[in-house]
Amino acid sequence: MPGLFAFALGIALPLGFWVCRWLELPFWWCGLLLLPVALTQGSKLTNPHKGHALARVIKRLPAILAVVLGGAALIWRNSLPLLYYPVLINAFFLFLFAISLKQKQTLIERLARRLHPDLPESGVRYTRQVTKAWCLFFIGNGALALWSIGAGEAVWALYNGGIAYGLMGLMFAGEWLARRRVMKKNGEVAHV
Repeated sequence: MPGLFAFALGIALPLGFWVCRWLELPFWWCGLLLLPVALTQGSKLTNPHKGHALARVIKRLPAILAVVLGGAALIWRNSLPLLYYPVLINAFFLFLFAISLKQKQTLIERLARRLHPDLPESGVRYTRQVTKAWCLFFIGNGALALWSIGAGEAVWALYNGGIAYGLMGLMFAGEWLARRRVMKKNGEVAHV
């Protein structure tokens, strides 16, 4: 769920920029958009009896970031905190994927095992490589999101609200094609 929430906020912020521009409002007003959405999402994830404490904090991190950055934008009447949201979300996902490389099963392997519980050893190796590829993607995308902060708010909104999602779609499509090719090469049936 944190991934879906981060995705939704990642789209809402750049769209909010264009709405503010259209209404001739300062962009920092988008902090008002973030707070109710983030607080609603954060309350859904609050269950003191479910899961490990660190896991609960990690799940809530996109909502926490939205509250902190949205609140800071409103308090300081400055859009700069909002511009850092995509950078921090890329760092968040980089952390999740990279830390899973130190575990027995990577994040991608856990996702793959939902569809293929009997994942062969070649699939395990492949999912580890895909996890590394996503780490590189988040490093590059985060660096470009950071660069876009200094390029002006219109460039920031264009990159973080469109181009970044296009690149993510290309990454998904490229991985899907590569997976089918690897499965065919290994004589496996490509289900997905």
